[in-house]
Amino acid sequence: MLCVHSKKNSRIPQAYESAKKIVLTSKDDSELTIKLRMGTLPATCSPSLDTIKMQVYFDINYTSRREFLREINWMLETRLTQVSREITESRVKTKDQLDALYRKIITFILLGSGMGSPSDVCSVQEATAALQSIFPSSELGAFMVLPKRDKEQQLSELTMTVTGIRLFNKASKKEQDMKFSELMPAVLCEALSVTSEAIENELSISQSLAWNYTALLEKYHGSQPGECDVSLVQLTKALYNVRQCEYFLQILLADSRSCAKRIEILQKDIFSQIYLLKTSVQPKTAVPTSKVFPLFKALSKLWSELQDQAELLNILNNIALRLQFFRTSHAKIFSKYPLDDLLVGVEVKTDKERINEHLSERIDPVQTKQHEWLQPETTDSLTELPLQYNGFCAYTLVHKDGLILPGNPFIGVLKHKEKLYVFNSKEAALKFAHSPDYFIALVAEKAKSSPELIQLLKLHQTPSCVQAGKTILVSKAENCTQTDVHALVTNIVKSYEWNEWELRRSAIKLTDLRTTITHSTQTHLSHMRRENATQTWLPKEVGCQTKRDGETGVPRPQIFLAGLRGCRDGRIEKINLTRSIHE
Repeated sequence: MLCVHSKKNSRIPQAYESAKKIVLTSKDDSELTIKLRMGTLPATCSPSLDTIKMQVYFDINYTSRREFLREINWMLETRLTQVSREITESRVKTKDQLDALYRKIITFILLGSGMGSPSDVCSVQEATAALQSIFPSSELGAFMVLPKRDKEQQLSELTMTVTGIRLFNKASKKEQDMKFSELMPAVLCEALSVTSEAIENELSISQSLAWNYTALLEKYHGSQPGECDVSLVQLTKALYNVRQCEYFLQILLADSRSCAKRIEILQKDIFSQIYLLKTSVQPKTAVPTSKVFPLFKALSKLWSELQDQAELLNILNNIALRLQFFRTSHAKIFSKYPLDDLLVGVEVKTDKERINEHLSERIDPVQTKQHEWLQPETTDSLTELPLQYNGFCAYTLVHKDGLILPGNPFIGVLKHKEKLYVFNSKEAALKFAHSPDYFIALVAEKAKSSPELIQLLKLHQTPSCVQAGKTILVSKAENCTQTDVHALVTNIVKSYEWNEWELRRSAIKLTDLRTTITHSTQTHLSHMRRENATQTWLPKEVGCQTKRDGETGVPRPQIFLAGLRGCRDGRIEKINLTRSIHE
C-alpha cells in the first residue's frame, strides 16, 4: 500500500519564490525562464522536468522525523476521537446499553493499542479478559457519573494498562528462547526487513547512473555538438536528475537508520520491562496495583513508541519507492544509444575514488593569506559543515559546462563572506579563490537556464543575486499584509443628516423652542444636582396571637359502691367520692 504524506504548509512556495529573487533579477531573465519552461513542459522525456517534479514531490511529502511522529500521533487521535465521544457522551439506562458501552470501551482499547483489530475474535477475547481483571462491567455506573475529562483520562489509562497486560501475557507464554519478532507487531517486522535494503538499492542505482553520466560528460567535454553520439545538454540534465535523487535518498536512508537505532533501543527497553514485571509478579500470588500498574503503563508507552517508529519506516520506504518514478530512464532519453555501448573504453570513477585521487593535495594558507581556509587538522567535523552549493564544486560547474562534482573538504574549505566553499581539486580551489564573486555570479547564471539547480545546489538558501555583473545582497523575510474590505473613514461627521424631512423637523423643533415662554436646559454641571423628593411609608407596629402551651390538674374520678360485702340482702348504694374542680 502506497502511503503518501501530505503537509498542509508546503515549503515549495517559499523555496521557489526565494529562487526567483535569487536568479531572476530582471524582466528579461523572467521572460527567458518562462520561455525555457514553456518549451520543456510539452516534452515527453525531459530530465529537467522530471527533476522539478521530483523536487516538488519530495518537498510536499517529506518533513523532519519529529513532524512525522507528531502527525502519526495526530492521525491516531483522530481515529479515536469518534469512539471516545460515543463513550463519554453516552446516556445508558438499560443493561443492554451497558453491555454495548463496555464493548465500545474494548474497541477503543484495541484501536489505541494497535494490538489486533476489533473484528478479530481472538484480540477481542484477550482485551476483554484483561479489561475484566482491572475494570469489570459492574463499575460502569461509577464511570458514567464522572466528568467528560475524567472519563477521557480513565480511558487512556485503561488502554495503557490493558496493553501492558496483554504484552506481559504474550511474553509469559513464551520461554527464554522467545524471539523478538514473535512479540512485535507485523508492521514493524515488515518495515525492518524491506526499508533500509530498498532505500540502499535505490541509492546504489542512482549513484551508479551519476558516476556513468559524469564519466561520459568528462569524455565529451570540449567536443563539438556533431562529434558526440548523444546530446550533452540532455546528458547534463540527466546527471542533475540522478544527483537530486541521490541526495533525497541519502536523507531518507539517514532517517531510516536513525529509526532502526531507536527501534533497537526500544527492543532492549521492552525486554527489560518484561523481565522486571516477571520478577515482580510471578513469585507472589497477589501484587498491589500501585506497584504493578505503573510497570504495565511504562511497557505500553514503549510499545506505542515502537509502533510510531514502524509507521515512520513505512512512510520513508514509500517515499523512496515513489522517487524512482521521477528518476530519468536512460532508455527513454537515449533509446538509440545503450549506456553500456557509450561506456566502452571509458573509465568510470566513483565519488570516493575521485576524492582519493586528490587526497594528498592541501591548500597552503601561507600562499593565500588574503582568504581564510579551514583545514582538516585545525577544524573538527569538517565534513559536517554547512557547505555552499550542497557540497559541489562551483569551479567545475562553471568551467566544464554544468558538470557537477562533489567537493573534497580535505583539500581545504574556503571561507568567503561567511560562507564555506569546497572544491574537487587544488587547482579548482586556487582559481575560484582568485575571483570568487565572479564564479558565484556565473553559477547564478547557470541556474537561470537550469531551474532544477536552484534546489539541487540550495541556491534558495543563498541571499544573493546577480545583476549587471555585480553581487547584490537581497534580504529575505516573511511578510504579510491585509486589505480591509469595508474600510471605515476616521473623519466621519456623526451629526450629518441626509434626510431633508428630518432636517425640517429639527428646524421646527428649534423654532418652537425659541418662541416658548419658559424653557430649561440640562448641562453636564447641573446633571444629578436638582432637588428631588421621595415619599416613604414608615414601618408600623403590628402584633399577632400565637398558641400558648398550658396544663391543669383535674381531680381523678372516684366512685364507692356500698353494700357489696356482708349484706346478703342489703341494698347497694353508689357514692361519688370525686373532689370538686373548684376546690
